[in-house]
Amino acid sequence: MRVVSLVPSLTEAVALTLPGVLVGATDWCSHPDGLDVARVGGSKYPDLDRVRALRPDLVLLNEEENRLADADALRAAGVPVRVTYPRTVSGALTELADLLGELGAPGEPDWLRAARRAWADPPRPATERRAVVPVWRRPWVVLGADTFAEDVLRRLGVVNLYDDDTERYPRPTLDELRGREPDLVVLPDEPYRFTTEDGPEAFPGVPCALISGRHLTWYGPSLAEAPALLAEQLARPVLAD
Repeated sequence: MRVVSLVPSLTEAVALTLPGVLVGATDWCSHPDGLDVARVGGSKYPDLDRVRALRPDLVLLNEEENRLADADALRAAGVPVRVTYPRTVSGALTELADLLGELGAPGEPDWLRAARRAWADPPRPATERRAVVPVWRRPWVVLGADTFAEDVLRRLGVVNLYDDDTERYPRPTLDELRGREPDLVVLPDEPYRFTTEDGPEAFPGVPCALISGRHLTWYGPSLAEAPALLAEQLARPVLAD
């Protein structure tokens, strides 16, 4: 098999599980460390000529991270594609197992078994916290319903105050965000890089948890350590004046 991945989390999963199968990845595929494959541009705007030149047996995409127009263009050129779209942790674990099996893995890798164990009984606080979860600012964009990241947080005892919105990624004003009166604001470091100096100041007096965006949104080997790491980060919020 020759696989090109346009999804960073799947790049990591394939590279760690089936060394030698992956022949191409995006410029944003940062894991595993030292990954040595051809680069084909960004996730949103990959160089499809470079992808085709690698003669892939399969190209991996994600419905949210990549443009479906690129998937259609590759199919039209005779290149097999697989578009992933997990919206829950359990769905991601199943989809990963199916994908790796189809690519030739003899069984579930250790990291996937560890992820199943970790998510079977994730750490939860005694009391649920009502939260808003911005993933971008200028304009503000938050997690809505039916998203993988929302399911991750729900399993860790965080109730998304936008889980009743008709949009999966609503764009409320800052006044609307504050008006939800959250117990907690969850600020990941990707896709927007929120920091202690950029984000909490917009929510004075409200605890803000700065968390790993990779562990919140990636479905791959990071799932094994995500419950413990995210629970620790959620338990240590900062408070802006």
